[in-house]
Formats: sequence, structure tokens, C-alpha cells
Amino acid sequence: MAYEDRTYHGIQGGVAEEDGWQPARILVEKPEFGPTEREKAEVLRELAEPEDGGFGWGYNGGGTSAAAGVILADALDLGDPDECGIGYAAYPEDKVLVQLREDFCDDVLSQFCDEWRLRRGVVLRWARAWYLQRGITDLPAALQQLPPFTDI
Repeated sequence: MAYEDRTYHGIQGGVAEEDGWQPARILVEKPEFGPTEREKAEVLRELAEPEDGGFGWGYNGGGTSAAAGVILADALDLGDPDECGIGYAAYPEDKVLVQLREDFCDDVLSQFCDEWRLRRGVVLRWARAWYLQRGITDLPAALQQLPPFTDI
């Protein structure tokens, strides 16, 4: 499978006077550079929230784990987060993928503000380093050959 670049765009929920409470959302966008270009970024799709809870970030908890599971499953081309064992409510869990998810929460998502963007190449490089630091050589296919730096 050829490398497909994309940007994950998190928008934290909140209160909008006319609409009431809005859940956090994670959009998958075509990468654009610069603030004015990002304002008109093409949304490719939206990552689905798990049925048992919503997304969150800026802390380390259940919503952050749910967000990490769907981002990693998408970036690593693993398919459905629950079926591959990385989802927050997955059963059975894949022990390696769950630790990957929780470390991604701690290292990355817990540091984010209400709105953020994260390129797929960054997620892949972070995940590849995580595997290598632990001496795990059985890598997901998406990590076996990283995208060239020119695609970041």
C-alpha cells in the first residue's frame, strides 16, 4: 500500500449558545500548510467516537485513550480499533497495542489544547521509535517503511 499523507485535526467540544454542548471531534484532512490554507482544508472523513464514550485530550484519561486508539488505528492502517485490539473498550485487547495507545496518550495527546493538528508522518515516526525502544521487531505494516521526509 502506498503512503497516504493526512492530518488529524482535533476539535474539543464545548458550549455553543445556539447548539448546546458539542462533543469533541477528530477530522482527517488533506494536509495544508500555513494558517490561511488550513482554514480551508479538505476534510476527508471524521473518525468515529467509540459507542461507550467520547474523545478527549489535554489530560490522561478515558477520552484520551479513546482518541489515541482511533488515531493510531487509522495512522497504522489497522482497521477497526476494537477489532484489532487497540480500542479503549476492545476485547480481547492486544497487550502491545494497548501499551502503545497509553504511551501515545501520555507522550502526545495529554499535552494538547482544545484544538490541534497532527500529521500522520509524525504519528508513524513516534510509533516506530516506540517499538524500537522496546526491542519489538514485529512491526505493523505501516511502520515497516516510513514515508520520506519530503512528505511530512
